[in-house]
Amino acid sequence: MNNSYAGPSSASADASATRRNSKRPKYSKFTQQELPACKPILTPQWVISVFTLIGLIFVPIGVASLFASNNVVEIVDRYDTECIPKNMTDNKIAYIQNQAINKTCIRKVRVPKDMDQPIYVYYQLDNFYQNHRRYVKSRNDAQLRDEKKANETSGCDPEKTAANGSPIVPCGLIAWSLFNDTYTFTRGNQSLTVNKTNISWKSDRDHKFGSNVFPKNFQNGTLVGGGSLDLNKSLSEQEDLIVWMRTAALPTFRKLYGKIEVDLKKNDIITVVLKNNYNTYSFSGKKKLVLSTTSWLGGKNDFLGIGYLTVGGLCFFLAAAFTVVYFVKPRKLGDTSYLSWNRTDASTWLCIF
Repeated sequence: MNNSYAGPSSASADASATRRNSKRPKYSKFTQQELPACKPILTPQWVISVFTLIGLIFVPIGVASLFASNNVVEIVDRYDTECIPKNMTDNKIAYIQNQAINKTCIRKVRVPKDMDQPIYVYYQLDNFYQNHRRYVKSRNDAQLRDEKKANETSGCDPEKTAANGSPIVPCGLIAWSLFNDTYTFTRGNQSLTVNKTNISWKSDRDHKFGSNVFPKNFQNGTLVGGGSLDLNKSLSEQEDLIVWMRTAALPTFRKLYGKIEVDLKKNDIITVVLKNNYNTYSFSGKKKLVLSTTSWLGGKNDFLGIGYLTVGGLCFFLAAAFTVVYFVKPRKLGDTSYLSWNRTDASTWLCIF
């Protein structure tokens, strides 16, 4: 007689086999998402409090930012249209390309408020797209850093080599188009010295431009793009070039020319003798001279303050709106009667059918 009874050993073996063949992961609080977690309930009181708190933080910051921006004294003088001889206003390109014409121009600016040193001197260009892809790529960073790689001109098209085939240092369109207008300042009989040291980023001077790399064959072609360089100074010392080669992201930009380390008083008349050398007329660009002080926030810029005030004001508005709704038409927290399947009004049934 056959016995069909299976002992406990065979049952446990079947269970072990089942566990081995199962794809279910081993139990843990991590895999089952049972770890302790913060699950805030956004009650009306919480939402109103958060919006109010953000408004209380942002509005004072916005006011302080606008106050700091308004304390910055700024003088902006556009001179590209004023520094053209009257007989050549209809042919500006011929004027700027004619090397025989004296480009000296004298401008006078009045100081609107007291300006405490240091007073930063900028040149501003409009409609100049330094962010153009081909322009930005037209340089060789290895050549700028290392004397041993002076012959490397890859990526510098179309300003790679001179007519005799020798490499240009620094090569590329960015260096070739170096800004070359110059400014000198006087107040009455007093000459105002422009300090041009430390106007570039220290990291650029130390790491991007070599102290043993010197200009070679620069602006020696038939078509001169901009300013020239001192052949006896290393690239790390030529800060006008370093400032220019940090390309701008927008078509309207300012670059630091130097610093005037003398206080200017209200209603002082500053005489500016400038050389209008740089060609912006070919692409309908504009040139402006900017004198500016700074604050703890930097230069004059109202956008940050307006942005903080806008966000803070919006948060106050939302807090007030939620408060009104909360008191006028309150809702019980977790009330299931607002669920669509628990509503019995006619509109709900019409939507269902």
